[in-house]
Amino acid sequence: MTDISPNNSGRSDSLVIIPTYNEKENVAAIIAAVFDLPTPFDILIIDDNSPDGTAAIVKGLMGQYPGRLNMLERKGKLGLGTAYITGFKWAIEHGYEYICEMDADFSHAPTDLPKLRQACADGADVAIGSRYLTGVNVVNWPMGRVLMSYYASVYVRTVTGMPVHDSTAGFVCYRRRVLEALPLDKIRFKGYAFQIEMKFLAHKYGFKVVEVPIVFVNRVLGTSKMSSGIFSEGLFGVMRLKWSSLFTKYPDYSQR
Repeated sequence: MTDISPNNSGRSDSLVIIPTYNEKENVAAIIAAVFDLPTPFDILIIDDNSPDGTAAIVKGLMGQYPGRLNMLERKGKLGLGTAYITGFKWAIEHGYEYICEMDADFSHAPTDLPKLRQACADGADVAIGSRYLTGVNVVNWPMGRVLMSYYASVYVRTVTGMPVHDSTAGFVCYRRRVLEALPLDKIRFKGYAFQIEMKFLAHKYGFKVVEVPIVFVNRVLGTSKMSSGIFSEGLFGVMRLKWSSLFTKYPDYSQR
């Protein structure tokens, strides 16, 4: 894995981690949109050896954003969960207080990032950009996928008892203390079930988890990374999470 980091003298206290695989159509625009926000965020791109040249585009932009745009290059497509865990460890090592995750394809609006950060600044430990807190706020998804996603979160809430409406959401802001406390090296899931497991553990550890309503817009450029294997991992992974939790004593961070 290659770590490309410019001089960090102008670093913010907030980082956005963006995993990429074949996102050449979106990556330059998403970087510019984040840096145009009135609230300063740094960016960490984690590229899994995209054959379309995504990493080369990022490298070409780094001189425009010294100290703010960073990239880790991995040798292959190793999974969404491992990308974020790699990013979380990098964020902790570099001293960030607010660590956000989002997609590269504009399905998550960069303009919602300050709201997630502010929710954590106001006392939350985890702020979730929620598609389902105030109904179904999804644009341009096929109805079948909307129903699958919505009822997946209903299923997770029913099985685990976790009071989260959008447990599969990939638009999240964590306080540093959450990522320092959670056993990142023991996270079991690599696909979208990773998102469920992270929220479940944060809830079990007593961290304050809140949801912030957002509108999710289906990607316009590039291709989706969803697969049947990802869906089955989530379906059966939730049952394994619940089962193992019955025999696990979790630390309580609610009063710390």
